[in-house]
Amino acid sequence: PRAVFRAGDITELKILEIPGPGDSRQCGDTQHMDTAMPGVGCQVGPSQNGTGKVLKKPMSSSAPQNIPRRTDMKSQDIVISPQQQCSKSYMDRHMETLGQSKGFRRRHNSWSSSSRHPNQVTPKKSGLKNGQMKSKDDECFGDDIDEIPDTDFDFEGNLALFDKAAVFEEIETYERRSGTRSRGTPNEKPARYRHDENILESEPIVYRRIVVPQNPNKEFCTDSGLVVPSVSYELHKKLLAVAEKHGLTLERRLEMTGVCASQMALSLLGGPNRLNPKNVHQRPTVALLCGPHVKGAQGISCGRHLSNHDVHVILFLPNFVKMLESITNELNLFSKTQGQQVSSVKDLPDTPVDLVINCLDCHENAFLRDQPWYKAVVDWANQNRAPVLSIDPPISEMELGIDAKWSLALGLPLPLGERAGRVYLCDIGIPQKVFQEVGINYHSPFGCKFVIPLHST
Repeated sequence: PRAVFRAGDITELKILEIPGPGDSRQCGDTQHMDTAMPGVGCQVGPSQNGTGKVLKKPMSSSAPQNIPRRTDMKSQDIVISPQQQCSKSYMDRHMETLGQSKGFRRRHNSWSSSSRHPNQVTPKKSGLKNGQMKSKDDECFGDDIDEIPDTDFDFEGNLALFDKAAVFEEIETYERRSGTRSRGTPNEKPARYRHDENILESEPIVYRRIVVPQNPNKEFCTDSGLVVPSVSYELHKKLLAVAEKHGLTLERRLEMTGVCASQMALSLLGGPNRLNPKNVHQRPTVALLCGPHVKGAQGISCGRHLSNHDVHVILFLPNFVKMLESITNELNLFSKTQGQQVSSVKDLPDTPVDLVINCLDCHENAFLRDQPWYKAVVDWANQNRAPVLSIDPPISEMELGIDAKWSLALGLPLPLGERAGRVYLCDIGIPQKVFQEVGINYHSPFGCKFVIPLHST
């Protein structure tokens, strides 16, 4: 409780306040004395460099605090008064007291905004490069909760400050000067390609690759945009005659037409969804109407291929005393299939069939339209609700007694009318030089297919 010192030994007097448990106040400077009191746990002694430092602590917890972490005490400078050093025991007790205050939190403890001061400085970590890295906790949770604004952030106002057009123009100018590929401006849409288009640059596409000697009465275009002009019946007949002279005989042309027509008919009947071994109860029925001419022989060839693909085919062909050799040969092959041949309209089914294939009309023999069997078959087809596919229909709409939904042209299309329905084109195997011989500059528009759709321009 009482100590006596010599006046000559006192150089400086300092009273230290030792905070107790729960007290956030720390040691502060009140007065200066020659030496510290022995009762407070400090001993008098010079510093290592001979000058000494003064230990300073804030008086109130509301003032800015700079409290080092316990793990970083080795790298912190201990501030002492001249000729004084705090003992290790006193420092341990002092740090334990500070650890219980509100302003000191360890890394793994929860962060409390009320215990932080906006001007508080984070001590430097030990062992880091140049001591410049801040604590992650203070960097993430260093803002005071009272400083968070209550108003909403103005997104539109801040977005208006950004001139996107100017930035993209600057980027485009820089890339143009540096030779790099431009990303494009907001006003320019990047080119998009389908799965069947080539992304590599090539020669420009010539969409008019077929040129006929006469001005076409009607032009069509394919799905790719290629222009396919129509030809007159006289030019088409001349083209077939020159092809037959070079070896493309009538039998070959009939076989090729039958294959293409049957392939188109199979796709119209449902393709793999309908013609499936598991769907034997949904066997499609096709009514094939043929006349006694080459067009009828083409239809018989188509019916033979359909019957080979498990399609129920009913072939109508009127009785004639003398038949063409091509029709006789096709009938002989058709009789070897499971197809059914009838010569009377009464034998045709009363219920609607899946598809009607029309091969009644001919380009030259128009007198057939006056025959009783022709009128009876036309009436049956118009009363039946099945869709109609016409193979190589004539040009004159007056000869079309049956309105078709689809029409199949051979080689090059004729200028068909509206009653022909949607026009398709099939490849019957005419060589390119045969087209050139009749004066047609021809490049195949079929691509990888043998039957392609045509659209009116």
